[in-house]
Amino acid sequence: MRIGVLSDTHDNLPRIEKAVKLFNQKKAGFVLHAGDFVAPFTIDKLRKLSCEWLGVFGNNDGEKKGLAEKSESRIRKAPLRIRLDGRKITVVHDRLTLDFEKEKADLIIFGHSHKVEIFRLKGRLILNPGECSGWLSGNASVAVVDLQTLEAKIYKV
Repeated sequence: MRIGVLSDTHDNLPRIEKAVKLFNQKKAGFVLHAGDFVAPFTIDKLRKLSCEWLGVFGNNDGEKKGLAEKSESRIRKAPLRIRLDGRKITVVHDRLTLDFEKEKADLIIFGHSHKVEIFRLKGRLILNPGECSGWLSGNASVAVVDLQTLEAKIYKV
């Protein structure tokens, strides 16, 4: 299974639309969002995904109640721990809230820094897809991860 990964969308609706279109084109079986949606109206764009999705709250998600309600509880407090296609996955917004050394997951996803990071730690894939919004760096990006091979590819949106 391929999954889509995004973070730090920060209300940038055109970029969210591009990310959703990319994930649908790549036939993502699931999408994970590592936080900082910001406002509940962004959820309408995520409803156009051809698959299920979940996310975690970030530090700029001030309307948590509205986000939770509009997303039908798809956005949760971190850490989010799930199993997809036989892989253990953990999602947080800020990497400093999780001890990567101790976390028992095949894939650890985080955001917050707005910088792409992909590395391995003790056989695990650690991934920050960068900022989907592009507000800080001017580079809007998301990732697609192949859960069978645990390989990630970054895409500009």
